[in-house]
Amino acid sequence: MAWFLGLGITGVVLLALSFVLDGVLEGLLDGVADGLLSLPVIAGFLSMFGFSGVIVMGTTGLGPVGATVIGVPAGVLTGWFAYRLSRALMYDSSGAAPRDDDLIGASGSVVTAIPADGYGEVLVHLAGQPVKLSAKSPVAVARGAEIWVEQALSQSAVSVRPVER
Repeated sequence: MAWFLGLGITGVVLLALSFVLDGVLEGLLDGVADGLLSLPVIAGFLSMFGFSGVIVMGTTGLGPVGATVIGVPAGVLTGWFAYRLSRALMYDSSGAAPRDDDLIGASGSVVTAIPADGYGEVLVHLAGQPVKLSAKSPVAVARGAEIWVEQALSQSAVSVRPVER
């Protein structure tokens, strides 16, 4: 039973190392079986194999052979789950990040008054999120006024015009 407990603890330690080292050891196994031998997969297999072996030996009359027969499939299943989970997390293709051109036409309001041909601050909503940007306008725009973004000057500055009513 001590061997199985040792394997389970080794698996947990390897899993902790995979979090702490965050891919440093992945280079050793890079390209081998397309991630099937990654550290989280090995850690998942070892820990489930070891701990299920301890449970089987402690609760049934089966010896080490019976514990191995039950522990290996449990370890393989856990390793497969770790593989699928890590691939889903690594290759998640969420939406593209907003670009400067996405700001053009966005509406917002002035946070810090903008002097004529000077800079102030505006708050615009981009992809449902409020974004505070430096803003330049050819005319003075008072604090609280509604604006439209005409042009992206840089990643954090835009050219705006006030909304006429």
